[in-house]
Amino acid sequence: MFLPTTKQELKKLGWDQLDVILVTGDAYIDSPFMGISVIGQVLLSKGYKVGIIAQPDIDSDQDITRLGEPSLFWGISGGAIDSMVANYTALKKRRKSDDYTPGGINNKRPDRAIIAYTNLVKKYFKPTCPIVLGGIEASLRRISHYDFWSNKLRRSILFDSKADYLVFGMGEKTIVELANALRNDLNIINIRGLGYISKQSVDNYIEIPSFEEVVSDENKFIQSFNIFYQNNDYITAKGIIQKHGNRYLVLNPVQKPLPTNELDAVYNLDFQRELHPFYQKDGEVKALLTIKFSISAHRGCYGQCNFCAISIHEGTTVTWRSEESILKEGLLLSKLKDFKGTIHDIGGPTANMYGFECKKKLKQGICQDKRCLFPNVCKSLSPDHSAQIRLLRKLLKIKGIKKVFISSGIRHDLIINDKKNGHQYLTKIVTNHVSGQMKLAPEHSCENVLALMGKPAASSVLDFRKNFNKITRKIGKKQFLTYYLIAAHPGCTVKDMKQLKDFTKKELKMNPRQVQIFTPTPSTYSTLMYYTGIDPFSESKNSKIFVEKNPKKKELQKKIIIS
Repeated sequence: MFLPTTKQELKKLGWDQLDVILVTGDAYIDSPFMGISVIGQVLLSKGYKVGIIAQPDIDSDQDITRLGEPSLFWGISGGAIDSMVANYTALKKRRKSDDYTPGGINNKRPDRAIIAYTNLVKKYFKPTCPIVLGGIEASLRRISHYDFWSNKLRRSILFDSKADYLVFGMGEKTIVELANALRNDLNIINIRGLGYISKQSVDNYIEIPSFEEVVSDENKFIQSFNIFYQNNDYITAKGIIQKHGNRYLVLNPVQKPLPTNELDAVYNLDFQRELHPFYQKDGEVKALLTIKFSISAHRGCYGQCNFCAISIHEGTTVTWRSEESILKEGLLLSKLKDFKGTIHDIGGPTANMYGFECKKKLKQGICQDKRCLFPNVCKSLSPDHSAQIRLLRKLLKIKGIKKVFISSGIRHDLIINDKKNGHQYLTKIVTNHVSGQMKLAPEHSCENVLALMGKPAASSVLDFRKNFNKITRKIGKKQFLTYYLIAAHPGCTVKDMKQLKDFTKKELKMNPRQVQIFTPTPSTYSTLMYYTGIDPFSESKNSKIFVEKNPKKKELQKKIIIS
């Protein structure tokens, strides 16, 4: 069922008051791809009465008071994307469109949506029950962080919003534990994946440099971020505290990722896979066209690219759904009235991480002295694509499913390093699961820039391209590789972009179009480099790197590659 968003729906359900009201910066699409819907459906499955208010008008009480006041808590999210990323380009120009807004016009999501919505609740409900922040905007801003749009370090969003609690990471387990504690008047402060503000320090938690210290000293900021980043593994992580003024931000250890059986249970919930009827009058939501007939197979990513926030939000341990659960969802999609026979995507943050993980990591936690895929694929990982091969074969046997595409990005280095099944996997997806083109994300070709990005050497792309073209010729299909590239990443100069242009022209034999200017998003190593101008991985404390901050010169870097 849809979660209620109007008084009329509450009456039909016979509910006088909701336990939880969720507020989001996206339109209400009831889909397993939408975090707010997942949280709502999980709480509903545990017996809680939950409603959703999507994209409320922040200039009136018309929307925010529509469902009354919840008995337990308000849950506030900026949406599927950080609101500042959703509203502005890498050159800080206002975006005209929004894929998560009915009609596609970017006129519903406020800047710093979490703060705006928290203020909205506080304005019309005085006093009110606890306000709980969640979603990617809260997760990535849970600690003092550099904010590109104001060009300064900001406090934890808990302090700036004046909310009560913050759920970080993939929040299903944490939000249920919090709801249970609030309902039964139990102790809250030890729940994993929870942040809050305290007047006292917490014993046995790691204290990182205070907000005031990181603002005044770049090296303190680097030190604080290193400790924060290193404590995001559910096995090894310790709690963190950071002083802001005379109070402490407290971040409990990260929550454990959902194991296969619990992931299956989440994706088996009664999602309607549609835009709620209340919002349909305002037009289509573009995002729905992509996600409605796609399947999420796994969570997490051990790629740890320095410009990517997945490690901080979803974690570096990959967990996956069972084959039975995914096939069940495929059967469900095949029976929807507007299904045309095509599964648009099956994957996760990285498409080909389904079904295998480092056994050492699963027992001892992630390594602190090395990464799974950088600079090379770790021998302990042992990539194995056999599980995804079996899954794709079985999906195509479901009546009504004609095609299954892999549209999520893939890690070509994983395929190359899977000596047993890599070639078979590549042959299969090139033959049956590519819609004319396959997406790769080499991002650059210069060794110095790739090192700062945490990406593999350009030679791996060339090896993969050779294999791809050989298979394509053999099966007689005209298919292509497309490449995502980044301009103006910290450490990247005009000279580097010219070398990248030569590489794409001479080696890849193409003229790139998928080029984006680096955007410093909260809580990534690349953003840390952008703010400090220092290589945080260098043994020297003052290893300065070039950082392009002039908007016109950033655009010039992009023009070099696309001209």
